Amino acid sequence: MSTSNTNTTMNFISTNKLTNTRVLLIGGTSGIGFAVARAALEHGASIILSSSKAEKVQSAISRLQQLYPDPSFTSRIAGKAYDLSDQATLETTIVSLLDYATSSSIFPTKGNNEKVLLNHIIYTSGTRPSRIPISPTTTTLTPQLYTQSETLRVLAPLMLGKYAKSYMVDAHTSSLTFTSGVLASKPVPGTTLGAMAGSALGGLVRGLAVELAPIRANVVAPGAVETEIFDALGVEEKEAVKEMFRRGTVLGRVADPGDVAEAYVWCMKDGFVTGEWVGSDGGALLKGSM
Repeated sequence: MSTSNTNTTMNFISTNKLTNTRVLLIGGTSGIGFAVARAALEHGASIILSSSKAEKVQSAISRLQQLYPDPSFTSRIAGKAYDLSDQATLETTIVSLLDYATSSSIFPTKGNNEKVLLNHIIYTSGTRPSRIPISPTTTTLTPQLYTQSETLRVLAPLMLGKYAKSYMVDAHTSSLTFTSGVLASKPVPGTTLGAMAGSALGGLVRGLAVELAPIRANVVAPGAVETEIFDALGVEEKEAVKEMFRRGTVLGRVADPGDVAEAYVWCMKDGFVTGEWVGSDGGALLKGSM
């Protein structure tokens, strides 16, 4: 039987789903976000990275250029810093970010100078919440603390939802994917604030799924993932923390960012998933107390 060199990629039902799409990754300069950026790039998307610090954005772009030096990849990488942590300027900053991410000038394009709508927004930004006990003696626990600390984790996703229809392709092939965590479903003492924020995202994506349809909205809730956060620990402390997390999972391991990145890729590629809480926690919810 003779073989043919005919290009059959147009017949692929999965790997081409992100080809020629435009994906904005907020928090995509490290950890899970960086792994999602790599996956989207490998699937043929043009990616725009953003975080609060310009040096982190440039460092992430340089790393991607080293990992994928071919021009067919490097021509699809862009990024710029935008700080979303200030509640007073949050909305205007998000509009500026979306204006940048849909600009026709950031990637080589043919045609006019009109904006190029986004296909997907991946949101992994947010600081790790401090453990604060719920007690009359906890003087730092105030209503203001919650609103200040959760600007990045809750209010920024809300504002992205507000402007999604103006900056995204209005189709079921488009999606927003936010990030919660296993503690929202299985809190431990001192993590109530984080559980509140994480749970709020579940309600947010269900509301957005209804209001933004056919654009889809979902949230990924990772368990313990070995990211750069672990680097701040000493060798012995790092291993002790990892062992604690291992014991809290069915799989007996801590995730690699590339593991959890697949959940975000699925949310982008599956045009029938919306309003969902997607767990990637190694079975942590099936175990006893952590």
